[in-house]
Amino acid sequence: MLTTASVPDRDKVAYWNDAVSRTLVPMTVVPQGDGPFVGRLATDRLGYLRVSTMEADAKRISRTPALIARSPEAFVAVGVQMSGTATFIQDGRRAEVGEGDLVVYDTTRPYFFDYPQRFSMHVFQLPRRVLGVPESDIRQVTGTAIDTEDGFGAVLLPFLATLAASAHAYTPAVADRLAGNVVDLFSTLVAERTREVTQDADAARTHLVLRVRDHINQNLGDPDLSPESIAQAHRISVRYLHRIFEGEGITVGRLIQQRRLEECGRELARRSRTAPTVSAVAQRWGFVNPAHFSRAFRAVYGVSPREWRSLRAAEGDGRPGPGFSAGVGLLSADHR
Repeated sequence: MLTTASVPDRDKVAYWNDAVSRTLVPMTVVPQGDGPFVGRLATDRLGYLRVSTMEADAKRISRTPALIARSPEAFVAVGVQMSGTATFIQDGRRAEVGEGDLVVYDTTRPYFFDYPQRFSMHVFQLPRRVLGVPESDIRQVTGTAIDTEDGFGAVLLPFLATLAASAHAYTPAVADRLAGNVVDLFSTLVAERTREVTQDADAARTHLVLRVRDHINQNLGDPDLSPESIAQAHRISVRYLHRIFEGEGITVGRLIQQRRLEECGRELARRSRTAPTVSAVAQRWGFVNPAHFSRAFRAVYGVSPREWRSLRAAEGDGRPGPGFSAGVGLLSADHR
């Protein structure tokens, strides 16, 4: 048990910085309120699990790369906000942590806590090596607040609160088993949150693919339409644009050409007394080079644009023929 109660006022902040740095990991604490700083820190061990309860006045905590270098062991920590609120930042994500929420963080990367008022929090620290969870999965969970009103968080919260209150009462054998149980629970928590993040990412990717497809359809007549212009319009990198289309069975460049050829084929098959020239149709749908258009058209339809127009006019309808369907399938398959 460490407390500022018996420490002279002028030494309280220095004492508290030393206390939390030795008990948890090296960090910098800056009080936010007026008057003497008041803090209390109780810590127990359950095998390799470190369980701490912190009660303190408003403050800011930061863990910088220089401080990380002073503590070589890697921990994954779960904070349980018992009272008060906090703002937590890690890995570029910002979480508003309310009473009853959980927050996961990795002590090997910089982080920042801001407690605007007096608070209490349970902190559970585990060596990262015992979790058996890929670092990439942990990175998806850090910097997020986990609601404990439903889902796995609702199961985990009462267990952790009880464990923190009674950690001092267990025999070494029981403590080791409890530590193993906590590892399993933490691993399950990370796995659940990773699935949720992945599902959110999949939904966002699907939405972006639909937006890109709509953009292509709306801009087919622009000869400058390209993966580069599409990426710029959606404020993403060309590399990311290609990545989100990996599951679409066709590259962005091939999709642009396929859609242009489809529209050219439809227009050339349309019956009209004042039919536009083949070159005018090609230009309207973004083809600048007539020779390139003719080669691409023949590769899909099996005939030249003029032959296609004659055949469709003779048939008397505007529906694409068998050659068109086979060609589109070929385009989709050959997407390298």
